[in-house]
Amino acid sequence: MSLEKFRENFPHLKTNQIYFNHAAVGPWCIQAIDRINEYSRQMSGEKIENYQNLLKWSERAKNKLAILLGANPSRIAWIDNVSNALNVLANGIKWRKGDEIILNDLEFPSNVYPFLNLQKQGVEIKFAKSTNGKVNLEEIEKLVTPSTKLISISHVQFLTGYRANLEIIGNYCMDKGIIFSVDAIQSAGVVDINVEKCKIDFLAGGTQKWLMSSQGLSYFFITEELQSKIDQKNVGWTSVNNAWNLLDYDLSLKSGADRFQNGTQNSLGIAIFDAVLELFISAGIQNIESKIIRNTNFFESKLRGIGISSYSSNYDSSQKSGIVSFYHDKANEIFNGLEQWDVKCALRENVIRFSPHFYNNEEEIEKVVEILNKCLGN
Repeated sequence: MSLEKFRENFPHLKTNQIYFNHAAVGPWCIQAIDRINEYSRQMSGEKIENYQNLLKWSERAKNKLAILLGANPSRIAWIDNVSNALNVLANGIKWRKGDEIILNDLEFPSNVYPFLNLQKQGVEIKFAKSTNGKVNLEEIEKLVTPSTKLISISHVQFLTGYRANLEIIGNYCMDKGIIFSVDAIQSAGVVDINVEKCKIDFLAGGTQKWLMSSQGLSYFFITEELQSKIDQKNVGWTSVNNAWNLLDYDLSLKSGADRFQNGTQNSLGIAIFDAVLELFISAGIQNIESKIIRNTNFFESKLRGIGISSYSSNYDSSQKSGIVSFYHDKANEIFNGLEQWDVKCALRENVIRFSPHFYNNEEEIEKVVEILNKCLGN
């Protein structure tokens, strides 16, 4: 399918706005809207008790998501947000006083607080230092000791767009016997991921950003080996093997990752996600990644033309993602100016962050840079 055909799936492109804020919240495509309408028809009379449809949508969505992650669908569980996904990991491991966790100083708080909360158990949290928006294995290695039990990192850093080399870090962790956890909320649906190749033990992400689905639905991947070591703190009626034997209270947990799905799921969110994932499967994640990196390179070149150096302009192609951002002393004024021109981006820590998707084109990028130049007073 051509780029123009893909663009026909997004109603917001018919408005005056230019939406470059997928790293925050993704817009809905017609597939999402059609599924919402289908769900609404069912719940308003066609099939009010639509549990079988939910099972179908859930299975299909996991199968499609597994393709994007290079995972087995049985190793994926639904959850409400990334923080709670990481809490499953943080609270499930048997910690001893003096155990160490290594994070870094560029992490979004979702990938920090669940682990900081373990300090009351005597777990030590160390932060690797970033340089020019990068978090390298060399800086992580400096902090590793025999007591290091877990390393957690975002695949793509939310502020700078730096893409970590998961394969190098994952192999290092495997060699050292360290649990490797990844926050993929800024990379799933953007770049190709292979949890097996990268030796990832645990990966969490959300559906509302680059995957352009609904808020309130997230997911996590967990290896069978790590799952066997998790002390599952929370269980529910759908965690067990024979859930529909309602009066047979047998706490025999399921063997798959769905044992962590303790009860009623975000059924509408799952239904929407199943529909939206069709776009990613039909486009192909390798094609999506290639187009996004081309957009990033083009964006960087146009920004250099008006005297702006983005963080990602200092990265090689393997370190780039869909985020193009830059620090500016007058970031707040620039952001407000862009808003007046109906350019949608994000303001974080005095950083202007643009995040166009694969369906965005060079004409939109050129127009945004032209408007940005006006906001800069040029």
